[in-house]
Amino acid sequence: MDKIAITTGDPNGIGAEITIKALKKLDLPPERVVLISNKEILKYYGGSEIVDKYEIIEISYDLNNIKPSLVTKEAGEFSYQSLKTVCELKPAAIVTAPVAKNALYLAGHHFNGQTEILQKFLAHDNQLAEMLFVADNFRVLLLTRHCALKDIHLTKEIVVTKIINLVETFRTKFNIENPKFALCGFNPHSGEDGILGDEEIKILIPAVEELRKNGINISMPLPADTLFVNAAKHYYTGTKDDYDCYIANYHDQGLIPIKTVAGDKTINTTIGLDIIRTSPGHGTAFDIAGKNLADCSGMLAAIKSVL
Repeated sequence: MDKIAITTGDPNGIGAEITIKALKKLDLPPERVVLISNKEILKYYGGSEIVDKYEIIEISYDLNNIKPSLVTKEAGEFSYQSLKTVCELKPAAIVTAPVAKNALYLAGHHFNGQTEILQKFLAHDNQLAEMLFVADNFRVLLLTRHCALKDIHLTKEIVVTKIINLVETFRTKFNIENPKFALCGFNPHSGEDGILGDEEIKILIPAVEELRKNGINISMPLPADTLFVNAAKHYYTGTKDDYDCYIANYHDQGLIPIKTVAGDKTINTTIGLDIIRTSPGHGTAFDIAGKNLADCSGMLAAIKSVL
């Protein structure tokens, strides 16, 4: 399928609303877009015009189960079936609105996020889906995704594999042949020579040495608290950054800086699979669901990035 396929996420969150708002602003031709959703959900959130304009692949849903702000197993099942269906379509690109992990769990689908579901249905030949967050030229790759800090597991082999795969993405998606990467230290002050932790000595530095032998331009582990200061400065001034991508060891290490700087313009990009997927960097925003208050900037950026 040559179209961009868009899922509208959890029916009780802001997914349908931001999708409708973004598509109205973009006014894309019908042949460019297919929605994996439900006509009644779209109409409920003010999308009658969108229903009339674009192809809709229906995911069954009872109108009585639309309950803005509530976490329900019915919404979790809808979210899961939407993702399963979009993978079966094999579209040109996938854009996903936010889902609720706890709703997925209630429905019996024990995944820590949409990335993991996409990997289940799209990966082949040992492909690994990765989370790359993008705000213009400010980019952050996560070496680990949605897991508790106490459960973070990194090895030299994991770091090397993920960064080699990242190089290929930069060559194919961003047309940057020899990207320059900044690697965050795992511990405060990058461990202070082992005084504050030895992950740098045992894992990260050996990984960097191997990557450099393979011709990859990557820094030694650098203290993350100061590393992102320059990234923010370049983003705000629109000047060229010293690095093409920052490599964070865990979720909040990378996402707090980019979301603080770029806010709703940050998009989540799934790389490592045959199909690029993008998504707003925010969640379901149950606190404002159904109130027509949602800002569609993130969804707008996610769709624009795959046009």
